[in-house]
Amino acid sequence: MSTEGQRVDDSPSTSGGSSDGDQRDGVQNEQDREKVQPKKKEGKISSKTAAKLSTSAKRIQKELAEITLDPPPNCSAGPKGDNIYEWRSTILGPPGSVYEGGVFFLDIAFSPDYPFKPPKVTFRTRIYHCNINSQGVICLDILKDNWSPALTISKVLLSICSLLTDCNPESPVFKIIFRGFSVDWLYQLLKFF
Repeated sequence: MSTEGQRVDDSPSTSGGSSDGDQRDGVQNEQDREKVQPKKKEGKISSKTAAKLSTSAKRIQKELAEITLDPPPNCSAGPKGDNIYEWRSTILGPPGSVYEGGVFFLDIAFSPDYPFKPPKVTFRTRIYHCNINSQGVICLDILKDNWSPALTISKVLLSICSLLTDCNPESPVFKIIFRGFSVDWLYQLLKFF
């Protein structure tokens, strides 16, 4: 068999190819697909929403840099993955507390309105505490009505550590759990834990 006069070429044909198949495999095929397939609507966000995201993302990035360089005692925190708005935190049980030696994991969720609205912080690790309910929701004033944009996630974690050291019997969670018991009796009970 002679291959004389035949061109052997493994490279893909260019747009100047000689057959219809060559054109379908190249640029022409992409143009045909665009004509057949409906165009997808691109999700548009308002400039106001984009500005909020930009402001909150910048603030969260700044706090991430700060907490990485100078974390609060017995605490660490950072993004779970690529989403800057979803963090995971670790708190070591404060020395001298009933939680000493424990390791507690928390989820932190920032909204696009951060720092003007507080982050949502919940315990992933089950913990028995008068200010933390069974779903891990923390009853802490700075995570609710007393939130201020001047607060940072580092300050929030310090407040949670303080809460682990000293129970707040005035919290709504505590009142629901121990309705009808005297506060003195409860303090005596907590000394044993």
